[in-house]
Amino acid sequence: MQYITPLDLKSKLEAKEKVVVIDIRDKYELEICKMNAIHIPMSELTSRVGELHADALSVIVCRSGKRAEAAANLLSQEYDFNNIFVLEGGILAWIDKIEPNLEAY
Repeated sequence: MQYITPLDLKSKLEAKEKVVVIDIRDKYELEICKMNAIHIPMSELTSRVGELHADALSVIVCRSGKRAEAAANLLSQEYDFNNIFVLEGGILAWIDKIEPNLEAY
């Protein structure tokens, strides 16, 4: 399992590196707070995996990182994604370190 810190992700995004951020939280969670990411709820991940590229540097985001770990495992084991990362601490860590104006829940 590979992890990326909020600060490292922010640096990559600011440097305009090709990073695909995938938010797997449910719709109601996005209504509370969201970051700039593709929204594919965890429950739809297998049916929508064709929207993603297995070779792209991808970062999976959930609330705290636990669901993202399961999603990253699924993508790497079942779909041969080899450049996939989990945002360490999820959106809660992103809020804490990068965007404190977002509402934590």
